[in-house]
Amino acid sequence: MEFKTFDIVPHGTKFDFVGKRHIAVVLSLVVNLAVILWSIPAIHGLNFGVDFAGGTEMEVKFAQAVDAGDIRKGVEALGFTDASVQTYGATTENTYLIRVGRVALMTDADVQRVVEAVKKAGLPLTSSSFNAEFGDKIDLQFATPPTVAQLRQVVESAGVRVREVREEQGITAGSKSFAIITQGIRDQIERDLGARFGEAKPEVRRVEYVGPAVGRELRNQGFKAIIYAMALIVVYVGLRFDFKFAPGVIIALIHDAVVTLGYFAFSGREFNLTSIAVILTVVGYSVNDTVVVYDRIRETLAKYKGKTLAEIVNISINDVLGRTFLTSFATALSLVGLLVYGVGTIFDFSMAMLFGIISGTYSTWFIAAPMTIWLETRAHTKPAAAAAAARAAK
Repeated sequence: MEFKTFDIVPHGTKFDFVGKRHIAVVLSLVVNLAVILWSIPAIHGLNFGVDFAGGTEMEVKFAQAVDAGDIRKGVEALGFTDASVQTYGATTENTYLIRVGRVALMTDADVQRVVEAVKKAGLPLTSSSFNAEFGDKIDLQFATPPTVAQLRQVVESAGVRVREVREEQGITAGSKSFAIITQGIRDQIERDLGARFGEAKPEVRRVEYVGPAVGRELRNQGFKAIIYAMALIVVYVGLRFDFKFAPGVIIALIHDAVVTLGYFAFSGREFNLTSIAVILTVVGYSVNDTVVVYDRIRETLAKYKGKTLAEIVNISINDVLGRTFLTSFATALSLVGLLVYGVGTIFDFSMAMLFGIISGTYSTWFIAAPMTIWLETRAHTKPAAAAAAARAAK
């Protein structure tokens, strides 16, 4: 039986990948430095989403087209000077993400006013607590609990609008606790949008709250996950092949991670937990191609004993060139539908993944294996130079 094959990349190619490594390294250094500099907050910085920056994010859909600038001006007029508004999904959807850097609208002064009103009403308050990172919520504990209606009336007499009063079990035996949810950022922005764009019928579809401390922790843990993944991959490559191959792998992985980060840095798209997932996916994809090339290098080393390492690497990359190209092409092709029909985080995931696939294919050819040659050459050059210097001294 004969199998007919269709080869986009013909067999027996003899591209000099190793010879072009100097140009490739310079190009990669320029791109990586540009991304890193652009990602520095003092220069431009990443557009961290609520996941990492903390704050409130609202997804609002309008029945007709409205201007994002007008929305932002209206939100800023409410006192949210750090407000940002961006289109979410297709332009025809008329959906926007409104983000402000605060979780709670209430201040300590508002809470103090509520506590004083409760005491003035003669209610037996034993303790109160409020944390701005948990939103517009005041916890009040009483030795003898008042009614929900009575407590609502007292709180609103202090000038605070109440959304809900939840009755909970007190900390000590016999006591009763109440969680007072006040009308906060969502309510204020929702009312303002209804007043300004009533004809467009604004509809709040989703609201997310993340405190600043939680956002910082998520961001730190996300970047740690990337570093740990790279470290484990380097250990795997060192154990499977040889640790002399590991530096080339780590350089290629850092290159691909930074290039993927560059999509978010230069496009201004939101960098969030999904972005971390993209980078981890790209790192895993990239090392898969690199391992295939290293496998072929190991096989070729045993096959061609008299050839230099540079020649072995060139032969090996050319041998698997068709496989690498077709694998990358097929993966990229699967993203087309998501790029055409995807919106929001799905579109960002697909586009960043496409950048990562291109970068991973490029690093497999021009970074990983060629860098191994460069490091190996330097390792042999230093002892030879030292020996020559010693002979000259004698």
